[in-house]
Amino acid sequence: MTVARDLFALVAAWPKAARVALVAAGIVLTIAAIAVPFGRPTSVPLFANPLQTDQVSEVEEQLAAWHVAFVPQSDNVYVDRRQRSTLLLRLSLVGVPHEHVESSQQTLQKIGTLTPQSVVDAETQRGVEGDVELALRGMAGIDEASVIVAAARPALYADENSREATAAVRLRLQAGARLSRDAIAGIRKFVAAAVSGLNPERITIVDDRGVALDEGAAQTDDAEIEGSLQSALDAALGAGAALVRVRIEYDPRHDTVHDVKRTAIGGPPISAEHLDERFVSHDTRYAKASHSDERGTELHDVQSDISAPRVARISVAIAVAPQFAPQSPEIRNLAIAAAGLNLQRGDAITVQAFPFQRTLREKKDAWWLAYGALVTFAPKIIVALAVLVAARWAGPPLAEGCAALGRRARIAHARSALEDVPARQVHGVLAGEPPHAAAAIISALPAATAAAVLDLFPPEERTAIVRRMSRTRSALIPDYEALLADG
Repeated sequence: MTVARDLFALVAAWPKAARVALVAAGIVLTIAAIAVPFGRPTSVPLFANPLQTDQVSEVEEQLAAWHVAFVPQSDNVYVDRRQRSTLLLRLSLVGVPHEHVESSQQTLQKIGTLTPQSVVDAETQRGVEGDVELALRGMAGIDEASVIVAAARPALYADENSREATAAVRLRLQAGARLSRDAIAGIRKFVAAAVSGLNPERITIVDDRGVALDEGAAQTDDAEIEGSLQSALDAALGAGAALVRVRIEYDPRHDTVHDVKRTAIGGPPISAEHLDERFVSHDTRYAKASHSDERGTELHDVQSDISAPRVARISVAIAVAPQFAPQSPEIRNLAIAAAGLNLQRGDAITVQAFPFQRTLREKKDAWWLAYGALVTFAPKIIVALAVLVAARWAGPPLAEGCAALGRRARIAHARSALEDVPARQVHGVLAGEPPHAAAAIISALPAATAAAVLDLFPPEERTAIVRRMSRTRSALIPDYEALLADG
């Protein structure tokens, strides 16, 4: 305690500017001590196992779309450790990252000088399959693709049959996505062009349910009509103001039309018939004569087949927000024109106001990017601001407490020096001291010495010192000077 008192007495003797600098340095060190634990790196690897380059790129794109701050690495992505579990769950729900697929470049790197030809052919085929799968993933509406190719095999012996190349394609479509007839035909031609000797007719395409996707499937045309109508309403009413659903019913019958047309050569008709009947009364005779003319003709025989299925009926349902209910007739006319409906054929359309849930699109602007960059430092900034506010609020009491400690140290030092000093010498030492300091020192002296010292002070100073010596204090909550004195 004596060392502390001497230290406080030494600090109290410093100039005011030095004491202020010391207090400021203490505050800075306190803030640094509090902020250092929060400033430690909190980024951890998002995945426990290393990722491939394409998987890292896919995860980066998804995190950027969610406005999540991350640090990319060559084989992983580092994120805030407090967000790791949540991000892993969200990524698993959207199916990111996809399973790594080896491309031709990666498979050919496994081939060495002594690799058997059968292994070379297998790796080459697998590389082609990987290239096709990666290309199909980039198409609109396709989330995952898997391709299996059975290469062509010629007949080596007389009792063997040659085998043509075939391919099986499995597609996992995105939620709510459907491929149009043209898209399926394009995928078939794309796969056939990627595999040598593959006929497009020998390619089978199925979805994740195992349903074959065919160019003539009933599900293809309604996606085109629905997309066209939805885009028209979004442009007219605003995005999210209308919800469109289209259903097409097909006629599975196969019809054949046979049309025969005969055309005359030249101007006269093809055939002409004349009839002449006469009756003479006075001779009682009846005569009838007829003749016909037949000329050459041109015969046109046209036979056409109407393949199945064909559109029998289109039904359109449109749900609009309640504020657009008065515009239902205009919306109905717009939908009829945009979807190409034929009401005489039996097509139906319904426009109904309904308070459906709107999905607001996230606005990606500079503010969102700034948020993503600062979200990691937000806890540190908050802690630093809290420390500054606390220092600003507790600064005056802290400064006053430090001053009281200095005064107590000076008083204790003076008290120890004046214990055996005569009263007049004590009065000389206390000359110029404030009343509270003199009161604290005199109160620690023996009663006789204290009375002798008080008698040496002028009446006004004596009254102020005595008033400080007899100041009342609360017995329940002592002030900081009493607490410091007890310490």
